[in-house]
Amino acid sequence: MSVDPDDRALLEALLAGEHRALARTISKIENRSPGYRDLVSELYAHTGSADVIGITGSPGAGKSTLVDKLAEAYRDRGETVGIIAIDPSSPFTGGAVLGDRIRMASTVGDMDVFVRSMSARGTLGGLSTATADAVKAMDAFGKDKIIIETVGAGQNEIDIVRTADTVAVLVPPGSGDDIQTLKAGILEIADIFVVNKADRDGADRTVQELREMIHLGDGSDPAGGGGHHSQEIIDAHDDWDGEPDEDDETDEGWTPPIVETVAIHGTGVDEFIDELAAHRGHLVDSGEHAEQVRTRYAEEIRTLLREDVHSMLEEELAAAGGIDGLAEAVRNGETDPYTIASDVLEPVEDCLEDLETDTHVNSR
Repeated sequence: MSVDPDDRALLEALLAGEHRALARTISKIENRSPGYRDLVSELYAHTGSADVIGITGSPGAGKSTLVDKLAEAYRDRGETVGIIAIDPSSPFTGGAVLGDRIRMASTVGDMDVFVRSMSARGTLGGLSTATADAVKAMDAFGKDKIIIETVGAGQNEIDIVRTADTVAVLVPPGSGDDIQTLKAGILEIADIFVVNKADRDGADRTVQELREMIHLGDGSDPAGGGGHHSQEIIDAHDDWDGEPDEDDETDEGWTPPIVETVAIHGTGVDEFIDELAAHRGHLVDSGEHAEQVRTRYAEEIRTLLREDVHSMLEEELAAAGGIDGLAEAVRNGETDPYTIASDVLEPVEDCLEDLETDTHVNSR
């Protein structure tokens, strides 16, 4: 791929540490501007150093406040931070609605904390397909820590697993039955649980319920999954006394710790950072991080192929008279959707057969 001269200059400015170039690059990525793919391709050679942390949880759990204090603590340790705050999409423009900058006051004016609000754009996992590319831009820029704060909680939030190395799930105190509901979904992706607003009533009970849920889980998925958890909740053990045993965490897996924080006061943030570092060390030492990266790139390849094939098929449909005309033909009984799909895919299949034949001949 050849990069446009203007984009080449933009890339060089980004690699030189110019925040304005980073902002322009992410805008180009998010808007899918012409040439953005060539630009992102150039970023890959400069990535792989940053820790990518996902922060998710139910609305009102205090995610933005915790992210703000987390960034402040990392800066106190001399590390640079990039923050991607995934906001709900505007139904009119597709852009971010909330603008999380207003909720992150502690690091305002610190150029080494770069905050970017991005739109979810209606994607099922709560993450725009541009998010992973924005992470690469921040990584190539040289940010030590990249924090992704997602829209809210729900089964769809599991998409964060594909982008972050470590996922922290915030659970507000007094969740009660909510934990029972969530444990078949978002709680299963957690590498670390954070009970924020731990000074409120119900915090101790929430911690206890989480401990029980972790104990009753059957461990991490043997099939993998990028280092994250895929737990099934099983029948209660008769000998469970409400406290984790030393044997609960084995050498084969990672048992999600529970951290109590009061983010608005910065309480528990250092302990949270220690657990994030411990999980990072576990990933590297166990080899799970390498598997995470392979899984991530495999998913990126699939996503790009789906996007490109979709575009190709849209062109074929347009050449065949457009989707509305084809639908009208089906309505009139002249054809059917299966025949149309077969006809539209035929030239694509022919191209793939020709490619396979050429590859086989050249390999001889």
